[in-house]
Amino acid sequence: MINSLRIAASAIALSAAITGVAVAAPHTFTAKDMASLERLSDPRVSPDGAWVLYDLRTVNFVANKSAHDLWIADARGKIAPRKLAVSTGGVGSARWSADGKAIYFVSGRAGGVDQVFRTDLTGESAVQVTSMPFDVGAYKVAPDGKTVVVSQAVFPDCPDLGCTAARLDARKAQKNSGVVHDRLFVSHWDTWADGTQNHLYAVKLDDKGVAAGAPVSLMQGFDGDSPTKPFGGDDDFTIAPDSKTVVFSAKVAGKDEAWTTNFDLWAAALDGSTKLQNLTAGNKAWDAAPVFSADGKWAAYRAMKRPGFEADRFGIMLRDQATGVVRELAADWDRSAEAIAFSRDGKSIYALAGDVGQVKIFSIDIKSGKVTPLTGDGHISAFDVAPQGLIYTADSLKGPAQIFALDLKKGAKPVQLTNLNAEALKDVAWGEPEQFDFKGWNDETVHGFVLKPANFDPARKYPVAFLIHGGPQGSFNNSWSYRWNPQVYANAGYAVVMVDFHGSTGYGQGFTDAISQHWGDRPLEDLQKGWAFATGKYGFLDADRACALGASYGGYMINWIAGNWNQPWKCLVNHDGVFDQRAMGYSTEELWFTEWENGGTFYDKPENYERFNPVNHVKAWTKPMLVVQGGKDYRIPLTQGLGTFTALQRQGIESKFLYFPDENHWVLKPQNSVQWHTEVLGWLDKYTAPKKAQ
Repeated sequence: MINSLRIAASAIALSAAITGVAVAAPHTFTAKDMASLERLSDPRVSPDGAWVLYDLRTVNFVANKSAHDLWIADARGKIAPRKLAVSTGGVGSARWSADGKAIYFVSGRAGGVDQVFRTDLTGESAVQVTSMPFDVGAYKVAPDGKTVVVSQAVFPDCPDLGCTAARLDARKAQKNSGVVHDRLFVSHWDTWADGTQNHLYAVKLDDKGVAAGAPVSLMQGFDGDSPTKPFGGDDDFTIAPDSKTVVFSAKVAGKDEAWTTNFDLWAAALDGSTKLQNLTAGNKAWDAAPVFSADGKWAAYRAMKRPGFEADRFGIMLRDQATGVVRELAADWDRSAEAIAFSRDGKSIYALAGDVGQVKIFSIDIKSGKVTPLTGDGHISAFDVAPQGLIYTADSLKGPAQIFALDLKKGAKPVQLTNLNAEALKDVAWGEPEQFDFKGWNDETVHGFVLKPANFDPARKYPVAFLIHGGPQGSFNNSWSYRWNPQVYANAGYAVVMVDFHGSTGYGQGFTDAISQHWGDRPLEDLQKGWAFATGKYGFLDADRACALGASYGGYMINWIAGNWNQPWKCLVNHDGVFDQRAMGYSTEELWFTEWENGGTFYDKPENYERFNPVNHVKAWTKPMLVVQGGKDYRIPLTQGLGTFTALQRQGIESKFLYFPDENHWVLKPQNSVQWHTEVLGWLDKYTAPKKAQ
């Protein structure tokens, strides 16, 4: 077979000889390159559709820190984006005023406490809008511009903000360090509970747009959080078009907060004159992310149907504000809405949803319920609605996010508005992805991706990194990742195989449901059949030089296959994976997840926890394993990783334990990310080292 790399090299040399210009050799994309890239997020289009604000994160790798700047782009793509001068001092959560004349943002430049500030389109200077005693966690300005709603972390039994401040001061003055808890959560994600909850406050603005008067509590005495913890934001609440009411999503904590998913929508008058009204009391499952049409005729929100199941389908509920009648929009559309927004004319709802390995924006007609995809292959991470169409961020397996404008006129193509990291990535030889499908469990179609190594030579065989995604209700789809990025492996000389086993999202709710109470059989069968299919179809995969890697549920599966399917693998990598299901049932924080996945509590259904419990199969472990654990991971606690490592060491199995005391379930700090990849790739190299080209 003719060596394609040699042909390419000859062509480059010939081109250089003719033009007299040196041609750069392909650049190897490393973990440090990935950690150092600029990252954009949070696109917000101006009311007139002319401009797009976005957040740009830059990294100082040496200092191991990142910074956020505020940029503005021309929505037509005619003028180069520019950074606003107000970025100095820190910025975040930029939002337009309703008239498009002002830009609001959050900054800690005033005394280190995050407050709301305001600038104009020039972005040269900023005016402080709020002077709250605690960090503003999220905010929204009312459509009439006369009120801003902000979140504050307060003690829910305190009658005012001063009470919370006094209690916090008293706590700081204490010499003892013991903390008493009388209910769950004791910890959540990566934070220990301190008794405060996120509450919303309305603050009147004067004719200069600056806060005036005392903040009005919109959740006085409410036992719960809005924005929700740990990942909530300003999509958890919205202000009605008439600027009189706020609607927010929150769960009454009580004693059962850790094992229920009963988030409801609550309405409160911005002036505090009415009691909270529960708008979704009839639904005991999750209600989230309320939005209004511009004319106030409709409200919409996302809702699940099964209490206690966090991966249930999010349907789109439509509420007629005049009659109060609620109906589900496109009830037969078998996809789960990740985000929703009304079109400017109120005739459609745009929804973000996974779809067979892609994440797309769909348009749903309010009258007919007809669903139309508006984007194609790739991963849409965020979008905003413009008068003429949509502004969105899109990425894929072959590149990080950029901002695009899509005019919804028939036949219009997306216009790319940004070109971040162009210089850093210009000479990278990307691994080429290809989606495949095969018959998995129950003879149902299962999808996956294979990624060729960078600088692929069809005459060679390559070692394989077999990546297993977490969730388990998640997906290794056609998207860019800063944690599990297949291109890092492809540029290190590995082919990559990823299978979206039963339980994955984007293939219909039945497919997602199939994994519950079946962690160790149905997905394992998919992985086995997917591996056999891929190695049979793609001749460049060296099945004798392969390692399996996974995190979270993927880490659980690494522990499971270590005792139930270890034959193909030269080594294993387990990041924050479950080792003992019975211990997880008593030590993880979001109990609703473990209890749903196992069909009940451990004391009621012990046999379910033991059925697919890796700890029961450690005697069959033989393959070398690298175990990674974050010290601040309270989802899958430290003892799970230590238990895995102990089982390996006690049996004399070659193993390492990589511990990050300052990381949670994810490794986020730039230098920690590079260390993670160095250790992981070094582990793979040790057992499946790529053969050198002749």
